[in-house]
Amino acid sequence: MMAILNPYLNFRDNAREAIEFYHSIFGGDLTISTFGDFKMPGIEEAEYDKVMHSQISNSPAGFTLMASDTPAYMQYAPASAFSVSLSGDEEELLRGYWEKLSEGATISMPLGEAPWGGLFGMLDDKFGTSWLVNINAPGQA
Repeated sequence: MMAILNPYLNFRDNAREAIEFYHSIFGGDLTISTFGDFKMPGIEEAEYDKVMHSQISNSPAGFTLMASDTPAYMQYAPASAFSVSLSGDEEELLRGYWEKLSEGATISMPLGEAPWGGLFGMLDDKFGTSWLVNINAPGQA
């Protein structure tokens, strides 16, 4: 098996809502395990319903995306030093992702013509995850 690199997003108390939102956009199979499912040590009973691990796999575009809640005993700082990038040639598909991710988002750069050709946009979705969408111009790799 070859090595695989996938985004793994962390949240504080809203991973289920976030991963269900992303599942509604990207499709595929969604699995969710809670801290309570495994009676994780160090986890307060009040957090048993929080997401220990969730995963979207087998999406129509081949994406895998994972997410979890950060337990109260662990430090949590919302991400600001990375973005999840969606790119490719399929304009209709990528525009659809952009529109759905835009729901409740803060758009820092509207999807529009990019200096390098094609279309590009940046947003922070309603959960604080930063997304880049790049739609290649015809003939651009």
